[in-house]
Amino acid sequence: MLPLKDLADTIAMKLQDCLYEGVELYGKKEDGVFPCRIVKVRNQGASSIQYEICWLGRDKTPTGNALVNEEELIKKKLPFSRSMLKSFIRETTYRSAPWVLHDRLAEKHGISNNLPEELRSKFYFHNGVLVNFRKRVKNAEEQNGNTVGQELCRVYKRKKKVAGEKLEDLGNEGKNDKDGDQTTVEVIKYPIEDLLVKPGADDPAFTTRPSPSRDFKVPLDCVGDLLMVWDFCSSFSRLLHLSPFSLEDFENAICHKDSNLVLIVETHSTLLRLLIKDDGEYSAYIQGKRRKSKITLITWTEYLCDFLDMTNAADLHSHIATIKRGHYGLIEPHAKLEILRLLVNHALETDLVRELLDEYIDQWHELGATRRGEALQEAKKRREEKEHLKAQSDSNAAIDENSLNDVDKGGLDNNNGKQSGEIALKKHNHVSKKSVSDRANGAFKNNARLQNGDAAVRDGSMQHSHRKGSRQMVLKQGTDERKVPTSSKEQR
Repeated sequence: MLPLKDLADTIAMKLQDCLYEGVELYGKKEDGVFPCRIVKVRNQGASSIQYEICWLGRDKTPTGNALVNEEELIKKKLPFSRSMLKSFIRETTYRSAPWVLHDRLAEKHGISNNLPEELRSKFYFHNGVLVNFRKRVKNAEEQNGNTVGQELCRVYKRKKKVAGEKLEDLGNEGKNDKDGDQTTVEVIKYPIEDLLVKPGADDPAFTTRPSPSRDFKVPLDCVGDLLMVWDFCSSFSRLLHLSPFSLEDFENAICHKDSNLVLIVETHSTLLRLLIKDDGEYSAYIQGKRRKSKITLITWTEYLCDFLDMTNAADLHSHIATIKRGHYGLIEPHAKLEILRLLVNHALETDLVRELLDEYIDQWHELGATRRGEALQEAKKRREEKEHLKAQSDSNAAIDENSLNDVDKGGLDNNNGKQSGEIALKKHNHVSKKSVSDRANGAFKNNARLQNGDAAVRDGSMQHSHRKGSRQMVLKQGTDERKVPTSSKEQR
């Protein structure tokens, strides 16, 4: 549980104090210091340890033995620094506080991976990994009878005090203490492990995951090969000129003892024809055998034996004699699937399959580019509509503001004329006439601005429709160049 620096210092100090058999150092003898080697460590008591040493000469030859105490030996410095020790600790562990060794190192050196007694209340192993959880609330295992290892949740307890106010009850998690002055709240502190996440109150009811199906006729260790061969034949059925078939039919054919089942013969024959058509290693091998290029119901086993001879699968060579005698159906299902797996692996390396895969990838990239272009077009269209609506609202707001300013100005002039009294009567009449003419001019100007705004809006709409038509022509031209079908998204 120590930090890295303290752990390195503790280990270095322990290694400095630890003297073991075979270590060479210096010892005090007759008021001098001479080299020596520890031969045996003798523990006389808990406090006193004696060492049996042999004195060394110039060529490290023993010159005599002696029994000395630890105080009579001069210890050397460690051959490595503290930084090297820290690096070694990091490399040999996969987590800190507590430091946990890698499983392979613990198994190699016979170190137990059981949790110490003082850490079992804070940590537990889950799927081979040490997981930390804190529980300050009352232990749930006393109520539910569950062990700590079955508690896959990290619960934290928080105590909150609010002076002069009642504490809020957070759902069903908050529970008032007996004293009444504190509230215990169980809150999950994120981030946490994925397996520890609990569903929320509004989540749908999760059904239990079904157990993996074991209802196969072939051995379970061969199910992967069965699925791989069937998926390849289904995915490249057009290239192989092979009619699709169900997984159940394929499994029954593999387990059947008949040697000339149509499904088995056609599957092997079409894969062998693909290898011959590719003009690769197998085609050259067949030409060396001077065989005919046509594979029939009678000769397909000969081509299959040639393929097994060409490969380096020594464990399958023992089945060649059985296949040549016409008893292919007597081979075990795992051997049949292994032969088909080799055929599929060689077929995947042919140029015909590679070219078809490249064609599919190019079509997928073109389709992705078309989708991105349509998404950009729709986003640009929405952005232009927003800008058009914003510009139209700004023009209407400007027109309303000008009309209100003209009206307020006329009203203010009238009020000032009334307050001037009888002495400014002529001036008042003049201002009233002027305000009336201003309002008339303002209304005329507003009508003109409104007409100009409508014209501008019409011009903007015409320009927008012109830009939209041009953009559609460009996209249509680019689509025609890429030769991507212009059907709907659902059809694509």
